[in-house]
Amino acid sequence: MYSKEICPLSKVSQAEKGSDGLPRKMLVVVILLAVNLLNYMDRFTVAGVLGRLQDYFHMNDKQAGMLQTVFVIFYMCFAPICGYLGDRYNRKFIIIVGMVIWITAVALSTLVGRDHFNIFLLLRGIVGIGEATYATVAPTIIGDMFSGSMRSTALMIFYFAVPVGSGLGFIGGSAISLWSGSWQWGVRFTPLLGMIFFVFIIVVLEEPRRGEAEHAEVEHSTIWEDLKYLMSVKTYVLTTLGFTFVVFCVGAASWWLPQMMTFAYGILHHLDDVPKDEVAHISVIFGVITCSAGIVGIVAGTSLSQAWKEGKWCFRVSPTADPFVCAAGSFLATPLFFITLLVANHSLNFAWALMFVAVTSMCLNWALNMDILMRVIVPNRRASATAIQTLMGHLFGDASSPYIVGFISDTIRGDESSSAAKYFSLQGAMFLPNVVLVLSIACYLWSTLHILYDEHQAKMDMHGQNLLPISEIH
Repeated sequence: MYSKEICPLSKVSQAEKGSDGLPRKMLVVVILLAVNLLNYMDRFTVAGVLGRLQDYFHMNDKQAGMLQTVFVIFYMCFAPICGYLGDRYNRKFIIIVGMVIWITAVALSTLVGRDHFNIFLLLRGIVGIGEATYATVAPTIIGDMFSGSMRSTALMIFYFAVPVGSGLGFIGGSAISLWSGSWQWGVRFTPLLGMIFFVFIIVVLEEPRRGEAEHAEVEHSTIWEDLKYLMSVKTYVLTTLGFTFVVFCVGAASWWLPQMMTFAYGILHHLDDVPKDEVAHISVIFGVITCSAGIVGIVAGTSLSQAWKEGKWCFRVSPTADPFVCAAGSFLATPLFFITLLVANHSLNFAWALMFVAVTSMCLNWALNMDILMRVIVPNRRASATAIQTLMGHLFGDASSPYIVGFISDTIRGDESSSAAKYFSLQGAMFLPNVVLVLSIACYLWSTLHILYDEHQAKMDMHGQNLLPISEIH
């Protein structure tokens, strides 16, 4: 038997009482955005100072790719644990503990000596533990505060952190390391900012009732029951696969494209050793593209989907718009990314322009993917669903892709050390994630056949009613 916690229609939460209900909720979203932003900045400050790290620790490409892989292995291993806890215990406390782990591990990693690469690797893994607690829990808090189009908008704001944080990580890490003359300060500035928002989390964040925004009946279940339920929701399974394939490509691109563009610059200017200030400049350009394209992609994806669902602009009303927009993003990104890889050694500016549109297309799905999850999964299983999606996305996505691409690149290049050899080896290796991106199109299109049924089933489960015949959904 399940025990049920009822959130009746007549009951209004304290967060909704008074005239400050919505402003306070939006303040919470902004604070959650800021912490998410810092998490993504931290992930990519390392990529922004990757050249300096390789010199400091004497790393080859395979070892450099291992930095991201180890981080994500720890991240994905602890994500299911955090998801289980997030569906059952106080989420504010879970976030606080995670932030303490994250801030401490990043700070300690900047104190490691050049002969202790394994310790640095371990600390980057521990950083993943701290970030896993936040990534699995924070979206479910937003899901419990909002519903409908307001939830879509709040999630869009929250996921601005993906492109903006990634871009600022490249820019900040590269610029600060260049200014300070050491990679350590390029990595160290994110936990310093994190301490400020740690205080805001303690003071401002309030734990909402699970299912509050949808007035849902919340059932307490076992882990096995949760897993059986999640695997039975076809839309969730298919969009998780689609998301994973996109993350595989994005993870490889985020880690290796700045390096590849640096080698392309070396080819164009007949240099085997690109000046450090030019390396920093390329990182800044990549960061700006990531930030701006990501923002445009997330806003465009959410706006297109809402307009399509409501029959605005040139669209006819379609409740299946979310997965269609996700599929369209991957469809556009695939040829653009392929052409970018081909032309970078001929024209950097043309490659940057193509990259902007490709990244924009790949970012159409970031907020929509989570919105789909909220639509088809009941509130008391959303943290677990987010955790498993995170696990899959990282295990078969950006945990493996940087290492796989680095390994293929090393294999292709052999003992060659020229800019041309490094460029063409990375170019060849990057064709793999480009092919994987095609698989995401199929998964998102397949999910359009199931999303209406799964969403209807979730609504019936939340309100304790039996499922109506599928013919009565409309």
